[in-house]
Amino acid sequence: MSVKRDSFSVSFTVGLYGSAFGAAGIASHFTVLQTCLLSLLLFSGASQFAVVGVIGAGGSALSAIATSSLLGTRNALYGLRLAPLLKLRGLKKLAGAQITIDESTGVALSQNNEEDQIKGFWYTGIGVYIFWNIFTLMGALGAKAMGNPSAWGLDAAVPAAFLGLLWPRLIDFKTRAIAIAATALSLSLTPFLPAGVPIISCALLAIFLGWRK
Repeated sequence: MSVKRDSFSVSFTVGLYGSAFGAAGIASHFTVLQTCLLSLLLFSGASQFAVVGVIGAGGSALSAIATSSLLGTRNALYGLRLAPLLKLRGLKKLAGAQITIDESTGVALSQNNEEDQIKGFWYTGIGVYIFWNIFTLMGALGAKAMGNPSAWGLDAAVPAAFLGLLWPRLIDFKTRAIAIAATALSLSLTPFLPAGVPIISCALLAIFLGWRK
């Protein structure tokens, strides 16, 4: 019962945040369909916000893809960690890869035994996927109905969302120092480089500094 409770509470809470992405997509001049497809197919919050943020700021598709891919590398590391536990094959492996995210990994690894870990992964991953996509659609339709997104301040949804994703992870001096250094680099490059490139640069710096001991 505990694993179901944990999975549902995480799934619904995180899923609600999909409404912010839906609004951000419309604010960045994506259609409702395009916004929903990003949630259905990409399904990685930070990477999705990166795509709409870079494109909305006038950046190229290549910059958006590169930034999104860098932010999504952590999911590959989660997959390596979970592979010995899940032992997936065939189509089940494809489904598992799609829902290997922060939340499904976190709930799985927080359980006390292997059976509950496997249940926690599937319950949470599927739950977040369902709620995230439902609320993405609701957020996109709501923003579309409002008319001009900028008039409602929805153009600030992307930076606000990134801050919301980042803030809980600044737990010690090292992570705060990395965040400050990456922010300083990005801001210093913004006046001189095309949209999206400063974000890629600060992501690379964060990865470099994060891996150094």
